[in-house]
Amino acid sequence: EREYGPDDYVPRQRYGEYLAKILDEARGTGLVRLAASEARTVECSGGGWAVTLADGSRVEGEALVLAQGNQARAPPPLARGLPPELFVNDPWSEAGRKAIVKGAGSGGDVLLIGTGLTMVDVVLSLDEARLRGRITALSRRGLIPRAHAEHGVAPVTLEEVPQRSLKRLWRWLLNRGAAVGWRAAVDSLRPHSQALWQGLSQAEQRRFLRHVRPWWDVHRHRIAPEVAGRIKRLVQLGQLEIVAGRVTDMWPGNQSIGVAIKRRGKAEAVEHQFALVVNCTGPLGSISASPDPLIKSLFEQGLARPDALDLGLKVDEMSRVEGADRAWAVGPLSKGKFWEITAVPDIRGQVAQVAFEIAEELKP
Repeated sequence: EREYGPDDYVPRQRYGEYLAKILDEARGTGLVRLAASEARTVECSGGGWAVTLADGSRVEGEALVLAQGNQARAPPPLARGLPPELFVNDPWSEAGRKAIVKGAGSGGDVLLIGTGLTMVDVVLSLDEARLRGRITALSRRGLIPRAHAEHGVAPVTLEEVPQRSLKRLWRWLLNRGAAVGWRAAVDSLRPHSQALWQGLSQAEQRRFLRHVRPWWDVHRHRIAPEVAGRIKRLVQLGQLEIVAGRVTDMWPGNQSIGVAIKRRGKAEAVEHQFALVVNCTGPLGSISASPDPLIKSLFEQGLARPDALDLGLKVDEMSRVEGADRAWAVGPLSKGKFWEITAVPDIRGQVAQVAFEIAEELKP
C-alpha cells in the first residue's frame, strides 16, 4: 500500500504503524484487551496468574507471557549526581528525547558513550534537530555497525559449520567470508545461530561475550545504506568523530558536563566540556539488575531466575520459564537460551510457537 519494494528499507515509523494496525484489528474482535498501565507485581495461585497494575487493578489469566523487550541500563557510576537534562541515560524515554533536541540547539558539543545501533539512532536524531556543535562517539574499540549492501546468498547446512568450538567457528567464518563475502557468510549462519549458540559450553559462551560479541554485533546487526551514507557524511564534514577509548571521569560544570577521555593507546586522559552526554551502550546486560518491578516480583517469589549468563530469564527449548507453570518469556528476555532473539524474524517465529503452545495447553 505504501509502494515499498522488496529491496527497500522501510522506516521504523512505518513498521510501527503496520504493527499498530494489526493490534487495532485484534482489539476490534473483542478477544484482545489492552490495559494501559505498568505491571507491578505478579502472583501464581489456583493454577492461574494475577498481575497487579500501578493503579491497583488486577488482570487475571490462565497463562502468562513476559514480553517486556529490552530494558535500559542503570546509569554508570561516574554519572551519579549529574543533572538528567545534561546526562541522558535512556535516549528512548520521553525525557531523553526532549533533552537530545534541546542539546542539539544549545550550540555545544555532544558526547555519545557507545558506538552501536543506539549511537546511530541518536546521531540521526541530533542531525535532524540541526545540531550546531560536534559529536564525539566513544567506545572501547571504536567499532560501528557495518552497512548493508547487495550480496549473493551462500547458504550452508548446520553440518557444514564447526560446532562446540568458538575458535574453529570463528576461523571457519573468516575463511568463508574470504570466499563468498563477509555479508553472505554472516547471513548464512542466521538459520543456525541458535543451534550453534546452544552447542557451545558456558565457558565458550562467556568467551564469545567477552571477546567476540563486539565484532559479531557490528557485522550481524547492519544499518541501511542510506543511514550509513549519512553517518559517513557527518564524519567527513568533521561533525562526528568515532573514538576508541574510555571515560575516566565526569563532573558537572556550568550548564555542561566535564569529561576526561583516555583514547586508546594514549597514556593520559584529556578533559573536554560537553553540552550533553548520552548513554548509548545499549540495553541492560544483566537481568538480575533489572529495575522492572514485575521481574523483581518473579525473582523474589522464586517463580523465575536468571539464566547462567545473567542475560535473561532461564527458559527451556519451548521458551517456558523454568520454575513457573504456564509462563513463557519471549524476545530479549530469552536471550541467554537463544542468543539471536532480538530481530523481528527470530521473535516472529518464537511467538508463533508460544501461541501454539498456549492454545494447545488451554484447550478444554
